[in-house]
Amino acid sequence: MADTKMNQYTPKDFKSDQEVRWCPGCGDHAVLNAVQKALSELDIPKEKFVFISGIGCSSRFPYYMDTYGFHGIHGRASAIASGVKIANPELSVWQITGDGDALAIGGNHFIHTIRRNIDLNIILFNNEIYGLTKGQYSPTSEKGLVTKTSPFGTIEEPFSVGELVIGAKGKFFARTVDANVTLSTMIYIEAAKHKGTSVIEVLQNCVIFNDGIHDVVTARDVREDRTITLKHGEPMIFGKDNEKGLILEGLKLKVVRLGENGITEKNLLIHDAREPNPGIQYMLANMRYPEYPMALGVIRSVDGNTYESDVEEQIKGVQKNSKIKCMDDLMNSGSTWKVE
Repeated sequence: MADTKMNQYTPKDFKSDQEVRWCPGCGDHAVLNAVQKALSELDIPKEKFVFISGIGCSSRFPYYMDTYGFHGIHGRASAIASGVKIANPELSVWQITGDGDALAIGGNHFIHTIRRNIDLNIILFNNEIYGLTKGQYSPTSEKGLVTKTSPFGTIEEPFSVGELVIGAKGKFFARTVDANVTLSTMIYIEAAKHKGTSVIEVLQNCVIFNDGIHDVVTARDVREDRTITLKHGEPMIFGKDNEKGLILEGLKLKVVRLGENGITEKNLLIHDAREPNPGIQYMLANMRYPEYPMALGVIRSVDGNTYESDVEEQIKGVQKNSKIKCMDDLMNSGSTWKVE
């Protein structure tokens, strides 16, 4: 069968001529590679891509992409990206942001973009610290974390990105790990195909100010037992030998071991990312080690009207029913008078 793909791009086609200036070993390098790989596999013309960022280490991203881009100001990437998409619905708009940029100064823009379901792809780099401004605690920093702005340990409860997204009426939420380029690429492709706001949380490592913050679940020697990669329509199974899984006991998720108490794979929950009721997806997004494995993959992906499509339909309806068809109609409408 002949290949009907419109665009024969390679990841190299999306690399700009700018020197990548992230720190050696920074997780951002792997995210960049995964995004470039994902775009090369999408059937979208290169000139249709736009990357928009706020402020932070991750926000240098548009410079390293050979696409259209806009480097915004702190916390305002969602507002800029929303305007770009509404004015140009045919574009594939990607917002690059961090846990500080999106959830602190940009928190209001972030939740309302999700609530409106504007067709944006938001990649949120979560290293649980402010990296560019040199190591202050962020809205996702673990309670008790000692930083330059919390020398005795932060006393604040951190945001859970997935909980925030689903609580804001989010239709698409996924989680990946910076170094897992294969999983990340798959998720970015799914996000691009989703109509509506897609939010991808990346567990990203800042080697300078918060090195190893995610190692408790992502380190090579423990990740198979402490993470679960969810796949729509498949059993929730994990472990080095696929010996563990998740069931629903009452109103709570429970980790079980296959073979014990008569438990088999048939007893495990089947992941349904497309279930409109977010109850189980909410619990999956909030799972934390050691009680549970950390959930990776596409956790929620449901259909819904997008803001820009509803705006377009509203305009068409108003135009169809309006008595004003031209400028003369407008100028002669309402309270008018003739000056002799």
